[in-house]
Amino acid sequence: MVAIRPFCAFRPQADLVTKVAALPYDVMNTEEARVCVEGNPYSFLHIDKPEMHVTNPKDDTEVFRFAGDTLKRMINEGVFVQDEPSLYIYGLTNAYTSQYGLVCCVSAKEYDEGIIKKHENTRTDKEQDRINHVTFCNAHTGPIFLAYKDLDLVTLWMKEYVSTQAPLYDFTSDDGVRHEVYKVNHPETIKNIVTAFEHTDALYIADGHHRAAAAASVARTHLKNEESQYFLATVFPKEQLYIMDYNRVLKDESGLSEKDFFDYLSKKFVVEAVAEDVYRPIERHTFGMRYNKKWYKLSIKPEFVDESDPVACLDVALLQDNVLSPVFHIQDPKNDKRIDFIGGIRGLEELNRRTDEDMDIAFSMYPTSMDELIAVADAKLLMPPKSTWFEPKLRSGIFIHVIE
Repeated sequence: MVAIRPFCAFRPQADLVTKVAALPYDVMNTEEARVCVEGNPYSFLHIDKPEMHVTNPKDDTEVFRFAGDTLKRMINEGVFVQDEPSLYIYGLTNAYTSQYGLVCCVSAKEYDEGIIKKHENTRTDKEQDRINHVTFCNAHTGPIFLAYKDLDLVTLWMKEYVSTQAPLYDFTSDDGVRHEVYKVNHPETIKNIVTAFEHTDALYIADGHHRAAAAASVARTHLKNEESQYFLATVFPKEQLYIMDYNRVLKDESGLSEKDFFDYLSKKFVVEAVAEDVYRPIERHTFGMRYNKKWYKLSIKPEFVDESDPVACLDVALLQDNVLSPVFHIQDPKNDKRIDFIGGIRGLEELNRRTDEDMDIAFSMYPTSMDELIAVADAKLLMPPKSTWFEPKLRSGIFIHVIE
């Protein structure tokens, strides 16, 4: 059983939504955020990336106090309006996909119980950062990106609803993504949707692990405050979600000659030279590799794949276990400076550029699927770092869930 509930959202005035809505805080650095907000006092990045304003904080909380004060000021200035208890449908459309999800609040207790399932660990420092942000803003300001399965009636209802209702917002952001928002405030309709979710047994975190962990932590310290026991989420049908490839580039410090390296690869992979300027894998368990400015297709031999293990059979794990670790001695890819990760949204040409400029070898990956992610989460296991890159990104600042 999954418990969802409506909430009294603060949301931007219609004529300001394009100025307020911003990419998530963790997809850009501070300098990139400064460029994005130039000339725009309404951008939610002023709240989500307060470190661009507080460059020499006096203590550990000054940055977060700035975020909270800025949010309060924008609410008091009328940038945001507050709705009656409502659900929302949030649609995102780009060149790759069109997806419509339900914006609601979900239970922090169900996160702790494993009903809201994760597929990666969180880092304590990043979790504490989000705890501080929620605490000083007194709000959840960016929806956790969740997926559901086996609720076809909900998916069909959303499709029908957006075809007959006028949107609150309908705009296209600078990256070409169309954003649509529809309000659902009829009590009987809300009751039916809440009841429908009671008939599914789990939700799956697609993106936002640190924010979900932080929200659950805040809930544990505010047990007498009912609103804090729920956090902001957008829940999409798994079939509509689009995962892009998450590619790797690395420094070659192995000391192996080209012959020795390819002799090793041939023990575990079928290695084929390709004529393309870039090579994109078209099926599981195949990889592209750029080495000495040439591209190769690597197909791992079946005897090295254990399909009964939902983690070990992931392509990111097969590359790690059969190449990155034994050949290049990269044991901790998340923190090793010899490796970098390139989201598929940047294109495979970025792999050529990086291996021409500052790296030596590139690996292009076949995207992890939602079914693979769900299998890992259902088994209560964790995916290797940098396994998934979801597009398009949800915008922050469109919905705010105040907890006090």
